[in-house]
Amino acid sequence: MLGALIVVAMYVVASVGTTAKIPANLGPFLGIVLALALAAHVANRIYAPDANSVVLPIVTLLNGLGYVMLARIGGGWAQAQAGWTAIGVGAYIVTLAVVRRSRDLDRYRYLLLLGAVALMLAPLVPHLGRNIRGARLWVFIGPFNGQPVELAKLALCVFFASYFVERRELLSVPTMRVGNRLVLDPRPLVPILVAWGFAMVVLGAEHDVGFALLIFVLFMSMLWLTSGRWSYVLFGVILFAVGAYVANELFSQVHVRIAEWLHPGPTDQISLGLYGLGTGGLTGTGLGFGHIVAACPVHCTNPIPEVQSDYIFAAFGTEMGLLGTTLIVFAFALLTGSGMRIAQTARSEFAQMVAAGLTVILGFQAFSIMAGIVRLLPLTGITLPFMAYGGSSLVANYILVALLMRISDEGERAVVSEAATATRVL
Repeated sequence: MLGALIVVAMYVVASVGTTAKIPANLGPFLGIVLALALAAHVANRIYAPDANSVVLPIVTLLNGLGYVMLARIGGGWAQAQAGWTAIGVGAYIVTLAVVRRSRDLDRYRYLLLLGAVALMLAPLVPHLGRNIRGARLWVFIGPFNGQPVELAKLALCVFFASYFVERRELLSVPTMRVGNRLVLDPRPLVPILVAWGFAMVVLGAEHDVGFALLIFVLFMSMLWLTSGRWSYVLFGVILFAVGAYVANELFSQVHVRIAEWLHPGPTDQISLGLYGLGTGGLTGTGLGFGHIVAACPVHCTNPIPEVQSDYIFAAFGTEMGLLGTTLIVFAFALLTGSGMRIAQTARSEFAQMVAAGLTVILGFQAFSIMAGIVRLLPLTGITLPFMAYGGSSLVANYILVALLMRISDEGERAVVSEAATATRVL
């Protein structure tokens, strides 16, 4: 509830800064925000009463802050995001109600793999998928549209976890004899490499650089967590270097992003975002008091491009300054740390791998977009979880959090049960 109240307070501040008066819809807005937060909380009490108590409040706060900024930006983004938030909370509740045991996911790993393949191929279907800004990621069905890869990443995470756990010993213990030495048998890697390679080919065909990188990081992270062998990490670094070079040569979108990252012009997206961050300084201009316009050094009045999605972090930097963006970074760090804590306390190896993989997805998405905005990395096109505008992304991330909460509830109940058993024995 505290997170919801903070969001409402910031909404009032942003409205006063923009229109110099308290918003007329404050009552309905307060009711909706509290109702959604309460619905998710009640679902936790019913379906996952022992789950981590930190994750959901952080998600509520981040989602609410994103809505406040979208309302501040205008253009109808906030109204659409409010609808997607309601759908996301509904998906959260349904996921908790349907997935009553994490091990049930393990039973459907190949079905989930087929679902992931179908979702990734959907944008390539004629008259169904569309090319927007150089990437063919979107699927349009009547009045509805979205990015199916957002759900595919969750299915791939479950499949990778199931496969790696089943073959953990083969992937970590040398069993093949070469001369007088035992080495790791590469054959167990072949099926999973085929699945990963297929995903890379499809995403490459769709020019989806951001999600190709996300799936690569997910795959290598889970492989390392399974085996604990740094040789796989070295192999991944080499594979990444080769892939980056090939992508830069073959895909114009990648080449343009890298060129703008290395040599940004005064009106490029990266420069405009940096000018906006510089305008905010330490404490920002104040919510509603900034212009969300780059303060360029010479006659520049261009707004930050895609500020509602790719560059919403720069908007926060403009109006909340370094302190505000630092708090956002801390919130994501706390969310990622809570996810890893959930993985540590999971009751099975499969649940541990799923929780770790889901946390990698969430953490890497946040890191990659924030690092891209401050020019630490090239932009990947991935949106900031829970804060940036995006329906399919928001719904998928709520499902992701629901799976984490299910695993957390199981783990905590197992810990309590073991403690109770030990007490009875004593």
